[in-house]
Amino acid sequence: MDPRPLLAFDTSTEVLAVAAAGPRGNVTWNGAGGAAASAQLVPRIHAVLAEAGVALRDLQAIAFGRGPGAFTGLRTSCAVAQGLGFGLGRPLLPVDSLLVVAEDARGALAMTEPGRIAVAMDARMDEIYGAIYEWSGERTGGAGDAPADTPLNAPARWCTLREPALLTLAQWNGVLEHEAGALHVLAGSALPAFGERLHRPGALAVHAQEVDRAAALLRLAREALAAGEGIDAAQALPLYLRDKVALTTDERLAARVAKAAGASA
Repeated sequence: MDPRPLLAFDTSTEVLAVAAAGPRGNVTWNGAGGAAASAQLVPRIHAVLAEAGVALRDLQAIAFGRGPGAFTGLRTSCAVAQGLGFGLGRPLLPVDSLLVVAEDARGALAMTEPGRIAVAMDARMDEIYGAIYEWSGERTGGAGDAPADTPLNAPARWCTLREPALLTLAQWNGVLEHEAGALHVLAGSALPAFGERLHRPGALAVHAQEVDRAAALLRLAREALAAGEGIDAAQALPLYLRDKVALTTDERLAARVAKAAGASA
């Protein structure tokens, strides 16, 4: 395990997740985010660092959830990360916020074998942030079916099979129907938000409620740091997938009509 002091935080969802690794071990905190994140993030960072026994000047890198997610949350996370990165002269580690959900599901389900996880997050306005990831699994034995250039005892890693995208419910259901045979887990807030409207292939394990978002974020941050994925603060940008946050009156009416038509069908 990489012993270097590390800070990680994410404000892309309704959960504010903050974590740190330091001399006193790993410290994670999950609490109310959303509108409260902008006021709570910096004080919570200081509290978590103090509990982990880390001073700001001792940090080797700062990880932040780059999105997709709520506009205000992404701006908050990126702005604080850039401020710390510039001020401390430390690299930043942008972490895919949907991958955090996949890592939380993997940990909660004690998944060690290779597998694919589809993540569907409620994007509001009857849309979904969706992506598909593959976990390589732990490799401690023979070469098996692994690629020839994969070293034995290689650390397990994530691979993005389908990049995060903003999708309608129909589009996401189409993705699931097409990929169902290769998937192992379906995770994310869209499961409770869309209920029976969201397609759930029967063979998939379901992980609708995150267990410890901050811990999952910290694990991914450690992997990124070990892999040398840090970037300069000036290069850190949030991942926006939606170019508007509100609909006009006519657009809202059209959306309601389309939703009612879909339900009746």
